Amino acid sequence: MKPVITPITEDDISNLSIGDMILISGIIYTGRDAALPKIVSLINEGCLKESGIDLKGKAIFHTAVSPAGIGPTSSNKLDIESSIPELSKAGVKIHLGKGALKNTTVQSLNEHNSVYATVPPVTALLSSKIKTKKVVAFPEQGMEAFHLLEVDGFPAIVTAAHGKTLF
Repeated sequence: MKPVITPITEDDISNLSIGDMILISGIIYTGRDAALPKIVSLINEGCLKESGIDLKGKAIFHTAVSPAGIGPTSSNKLDIESSIPELSKAGVKIHLGKGALKNTTVQSLNEHNSVYATVPPVTALLSSKIKTKKVVAFPEQGMEAFHLLEVDGFPAIVTAAHGKTLF
């Protein structure tokens, strides 16, 4: 297992390969169909920093946050996958979720020195790795709001890196 601590550097990403098992510690943002297109809109409008959200060197987990816990949603849903290029350009270094991505998305990750990692669907384990959590944008979306999690030892497997994919 390779430890990865946010903020994630360019060198950290350069040293990751497909199949690497990683343990992320630090800040992970969460979002899915409802929140991610809104985050992209904030980026495009130049308003993200005003919202207090700093994506540089961070990870985004494609999930909702509920009292029952967290688990990955399919990253290849249109609203999620279409957000990945813009989020990578804005500084996100690791996208976390499940499922195969389109080749164009994998190439976009490569252009921005970002990677995609698959998260095991084990809610109890993932929930036990969360130290703190808070809503940072779109509270009206309920459990699909944009959250900030502080995690310690959050597991994932790198499945797309440097223009290649495991799928």
